[in-house]
Amino acid sequence: MTILKSTFPIILLTAAVAATGQADIHGAWQHDFKTAEAALTDILLFSSDYFSWTEYETGSGAFRFTKGGSWEIADDHLMLTYEFNTADTAMVGRTVSFKTMMKKEMLHLAGDGEPIIWNNIDKGAPTDLTGAWLMAGRERNGEESRRNTDGPRKTMKILTQNRFQWIAYNSATKQFFGSGGGTYSAKDGTYTENIQFFSRNIDRVGMSLAFEYRIQDGDWRHIGNSSAGEPMHEIWTRRE
Repeated sequence: MTILKSTFPIILLTAAVAATGQADIHGAWQHDFKTAEAALTDILLFSSDYFSWTEYETGSGAFRFTKGGSWEIADDHLMLTYEFNTADTAMVGRTVSFKTMMKKEMLHLAGDGEPIIWNNIDKGAPTDLTGAWLMAGRERNGEESRRNTDGPRKTMKILTQNRFQWIAYNSATKQFFGSGGGTYSAKDGTYTENIQFFSRNIDRVGMSLAFEYRIQDGDWRHIGNSSAGEPMHEIWTRRE
């Protein structure tokens, strides 16, 4: 079933109904399926006003594609505006509208074939990191350097209750620089990432990385060693 990679089927969203009468699709959703070549996993993350849709090989974590940007629901339609799309760069900058339907706590995608059912995989309660963040700078040797977060070149991190993904991209040039994601926990000043896919280096899949974190003046201070073992002190700011 390869229709997800290059086409845009009508989406029927079934989720918990919010008090407003609209579907609340915030969180993480997973769809597993098989092709003749491999078993595949698709992950959808919706956090604050931003989303990502990623596919990787189920067993190895080998990266297939990622796409995402901003989203909103108006009446019974879901609008997705793509800031990055490795499956089809021509979609960057475009907004696609999908018909929505509210039923049970499931997410259904209906295309040309059988409806695709997504399971909610978000567990636990939101953390103080749940939401969308932009890389805003670094601290080295006690000196802080900031970057402009309003330009087209961004590194964004999306976190739901227990899932994370970072994506580095340029929406103006449609370039993609890398992405990784999986599950996370954030408790008592320790932020831990469990990597399930990584576009740059499949050897990172399966790694668990622990960092010190704190919220300081509204910023997320992310301190520790990178997956390559390099010391880092990143500064992230919430994306509104």
